[in-house]
Amino acid sequence: MATDIVFIHAPTVYDFRKKPIFYGPVSDVVPSSPVFEMYPIGFMTMSSHLEAAGFKTRIVNLAVMMLQNKKVDVERVIEKLHAKVYAIDLHWMPHCHGSIEIAKIVKKYHPDAIVEFGGFSSSYFYEDLIQRPYIDMVMRGDSTELPHVKLMQVLTDGGNLEDVPNLTWKDRDGRVHVNPITNIPDDLDWCMFDYGTMIKCTLRNRDIKGALPWLGWDKLPLTSVFTVRGCNLNCAECGGSHAANKRLLCRNHAAFRSPEKLVEDMSIIQSYLDTPIFVIGDPRQGGKDYVERMVKAARKEGIKNHVAFEIFNPGNEEFFSQLQHGFGEYSMEISPDSSDEIVRIAMGKNYDNKSVEKTLTSAFANGCARFDVFYMTGLPEQTVESAMNSSREARNLWNAVGRNDNLFIYTAPFAPFVDPGSRAFEEPERWGYRFFARTLDEHRALLENPSWKHVLSYETKWMTRDMIADVSYDAALELAHIELECGRTTKEAYDERVERTNIARDLMHRIDDILTIKDESTRTAKLWDIKEEGERMMASTVCNKKDLDWDAGSIWSNGPRVVCGLIKSSWPFNRRKKAL
Repeated sequence: MATDIVFIHAPTVYDFRKKPIFYGPVSDVVPSSPVFEMYPIGFMTMSSHLEAAGFKTRIVNLAVMMLQNKKVDVERVIEKLHAKVYAIDLHWMPHCHGSIEIAKIVKKYHPDAIVEFGGFSSSYFYEDLIQRPYIDMVMRGDSTELPHVKLMQVLTDGGNLEDVPNLTWKDRDGRVHVNPITNIPDDLDWCMFDYGTMIKCTLRNRDIKGALPWLGWDKLPLTSVFTVRGCNLNCAECGGSHAANKRLLCRNHAAFRSPEKLVEDMSIIQSYLDTPIFVIGDPRQGGKDYVERMVKAARKEGIKNHVAFEIFNPGNEEFFSQLQHGFGEYSMEISPDSSDEIVRIAMGKNYDNKSVEKTLTSAFANGCARFDVFYMTGLPEQTVESAMNSSREARNLWNAVGRNDNLFIYTAPFAPFVDPGSRAFEEPERWGYRFFARTLDEHRALLENPSWKHVLSYETKWMTRDMIADVSYDAALELAHIELECGRTTKEAYDERVERTNIARDLMHRIDDILTIKDESTRTAKLWDIKEEGERMMASTVCNKKDLDWDAGSIWSNGPRVVCGLIKSSWPFNRRKKAL
């Protein structure tokens, strides 16, 4: 079926099915696999605005399709698509190999169509990307919904591409034009955020599996809403920090979605799906009044779905009490990153371990259903011992809360790349980083390495790349031991975790040995010999990935609710259409 614009999400590496790659624990603490098949939430909001403007859109998650079916012919899938514009995300750097290779394939089969890139990393490397013959446009910025509508109107009805904000483009003679980033909204209440649009487009295109946000989403769906674009904080390693937003996206201050609109988004999701809703961005960034209004609106709307919040700093009794009275069921997550307060301060997080403990006890005392805590390895000022101490801190945290409190603690490597645009990337000496990749092509080359350790783009003054990789496994084993000691897991689950971690570490070292073989054909053959074993270790390498799952029914069990939601959305005077 012909569409105006197709949004395509690529795997990290194309074609990962035909390469002997051991991914390791790089995605153990996110819902997606190491192929990072989760597409950006902007696909949905851009689709919503374009559909409302009369353009047909489609989302094609090639990464999911390739994971679902090892035999799927990607070139054939792309050849069968028909669109004016093929929009490929390069949002975060782990996709810099797959996105570019997919762009080449799109241009091969659709030479007269427009291939467009967008996302944070695209905004950083736009000058490099636009020089490539298979890329026609790069859309910069964090809020490109309205520029995309303007772009499609110009392409359909005629006009001047110079009038499209944020767009970098090539004319017929191949000359590059860089339109300034002028679409930088001060708030986000204008943004259409409706899972119903995604459902309708999926039904129209008759492609449920190809539009899944990540592999397994249909069985354990998790939805999202966002409070903010931009950030008030300046964490050193974050590509979404205040400094990175200013450098990449010309955003000088955060733009918030009003708490009333945020809750309305939750209500719309609730009308379609009985599924957990993850709130992107600490709502407290908007101030005390923001939280109060959010809670008031949630009580008025009657939000019953489970709502998960992330917080960037410790929370107090008042905050958690508000959440308890505003939502039917809620959970929390926080990323102290390290138990070493020197490391945490170096990264820009100025709080101590006691405040983390107090946050947990306050949350569980006020109805929190579960709390996730994340630590990382490979940070500024972090030594092997301080990395191990983060796992040991878990003993204090588990002992601080009740036996039946659902506290989950994770440790994983900071992988694979330090975000371009972050303060650490731009000033590596200041934070003690040494980089193996600076350019787009250098990052692409790293992704083709057979071991996740050799994909790491960095090492630090305190730990080499080898040390970071090994201590990632050591810290995982220590955490597993403390989890068993504190009665938070069974002996059977502990033994299974230890076995997987040891197998994964051994596999990493075996690859190191193979890479010393000088004969290329012998080296490649031995790497292929262990590919199947590496694939078995793609998930739950150092953590139990199932711990990340919230209780939720599949999208199939939500069928009746989806139908009712679609019917309600077609009523002429429903609240959602008033919002549009």
